[in-house]
Amino acid sequence: MAIETRNVTKRFGDFVALDDVSIEVASGSLTALLGPSGSGKSTLLRVIAGLEVADAGDVYISGREATALAPQKRGVGFVFQHYAPFKHMTVWENVAFGMKIRRKPRAEIRTRVDELLELVQLGGLGKRYPSQLSGGQRQRMALARALAPEPEVLLLDEPFGALDARVRVELRSWLLRLHDEMHVTTIFVTHDQEEALELADSIVVMNRGRVEQVAPPRRLYDEPANEFVMSFVGPANKLDGAWVRPHDVELGHEPNGSTREAQVERIVRLGFETRVELLRDDGERLYAQLTRDEAELLELARGDIVYVRTRNPRTFSAAPTHPRRA
Repeated sequence: MAIETRNVTKRFGDFVALDDVSIEVASGSLTALLGPSGSGKSTLLRVIAGLEVADAGDVYISGREATALAPQKRGVGFVFQHYAPFKHMTVWENVAFGMKIRRKPRAEIRTRVDELLELVQLGGLGKRYPSQLSGGQRQRMALARALAPEPEVLLLDEPFGALDARVRVELRSWLLRLHDEMHVTTIFVTHDQEEALELADSIVVMNRGRVEQVAPPRRLYDEPANEFVMSFVGPANKLDGAWVRPHDVELGHEPNGSTREAQVERIVRLGFETRVELLRDDGERLYAQLTRDEAELLELARGDIVYVRTRNPRTFSAAPTHPRRA
């Protein structure tokens, strides 16, 4: 394993940020830490990087215990959401900085920086200053700077969170291509489910300082370990004590023995997908996720009475589970 935490606990006063957290991250993988604000994602990343000291537990990087090592000795590259470049330095000088303080040979620095700038699509912009770059370009510069000293692992704390939606989508695709070329073990923090599901080989779902589930994206969505994961990863309705995904809600104009009457309250067309918000005859609200073709065949309008049938309902035991590993 490239990264392992064993029974890590971290408190800030009376607040428990991490509660006995153990995870394993495979070498060369792209792993997401996913959860709501305050779930402990960034704190765990900072403990791995050595920027926070755990109250209990151990950290291993590439099989070597790193718990007591200083951040600069852990072989870690770190990129924050709000990247603060050296404004008085050019893009080239920013990327070269980490290698210079490690006293790498000049020829090696020149070759490495030029290669990285091409890799992150900033070739030809090395003489510019950070203020002359777009937000997306600055984040690519930040990643190049983190990669320049050839870290064993790369840690990204919501690297695209401060960017607009279109740029985030573009950078997600770019990060996947970069990872395919570099194969650096990478952990990134996000509260964006779509981002985690699209990018990650494995997702660690966190809540209130605990690990709720660790799994590949498809298994996490299809086989959630508990109610929290079901409700947080992907959309879900809770009906009659069971959880149902919106794409498992079927609508029709004729009743049968397994349907419930509902009224269409709102129709939202989102490109190929159509979201239909409904009020059931017992007062329960839910929504269905249809393709555009399915919605057009039904010819739905606001106020229509339809008949609802659900598939694949899921129920969970009341006791939460906290698995440690995938």
